[in-house]
Amino acid sequence: QVQLVESGGGLVQTGGSLRLSCAASGRTFYAMGWFRQAPGKEREFVAFCRWANGRGIYADSVKGRFTISLDTAKNTAYLQMNNLKPDDTAVYYCAVRDYFCSGCYDQTEYEHWGQGTQVTVSS
Repeated sequence: QVQLVESGGGLVQTGGSLRLSCAASGRTFYAMGWFRQAPGKEREFVAFCRWANGRGIYADSVKGRFTISLDTAKNTAYLQMNNLKPDDTAVYYCAVRDYFCSGCYDQTEYEHWGQGTQVTVSS
């Protein structure tokens, strides 16, 4: 059974930074993604990387501010979030996909999800 354990959320002021972690149990995957859901809004794509190369792909709203990375030895993914804005306030979820995906932007392509961690950015 796949388990994803997230940590690292919290309250930060505008312009601050946070690093989210997502520890995956047991095995590796094809892709790891981060998504977020703000109050009253649908869950949206933030970033993903393929396990094989760790190269990040980002939503335009976070490009240049967020960085996704992998520590394959620890089976853990990270989302470094810099220059945070109030619009980044949301519950952040990590997710993993077992099989190939060409774009990997669609949350329906991910089979396993973490429990979510709250990120709040105050103005």
